[in-house]
Amino acid sequence: MKTIRVSAAVIIDGSRILATERGYGEYKGGWEFPGGKREEGESGEDTVIREIKEELGADIAVDRFLCTVEYQYEAFLLIMDCYVCHVVSGMITITEHIAMKWLDSNTIDSVEWLPADLAVLPYVRSLFHDAR
Repeated sequence: MKTIRVSAAVIIDGSRILATERGYGEYKGGWEFPGGKREEGESGEDTVIREIKEELGADIAVDRFLCTVEYQYEAFLLIMDCYVCHVVSGMITITEHIAMKWLDSNTIDSVEWLPADLAVLPYVRSLFHDAR
């Protein structure tokens, strides 16, 4: 079974987090935390910074590691390292996604999360709790 290692950004703006709707592939239309595949020799933090610049056109800073989730999809095992981040410069613009939304603790369940990203939500909910 193929294993894919990715890094995802939980981008925070005040009490909101960014969710993006996947615009391609088998999981098109599902909502996710943006990010992508780790390249050979690249750290998780470097991956998420690079991927957000490529996918959303913004420069981010990694505040801290949040969690690692493993999810067994039908064709592969996904290992996703998630990082709490914030935008330091640039404007977030979608290029590979269909849509994006800023969600808060009341709206986080309003989108259809992809299965692996759904596993991240308990960790994200703790961020909302910590912000109170």
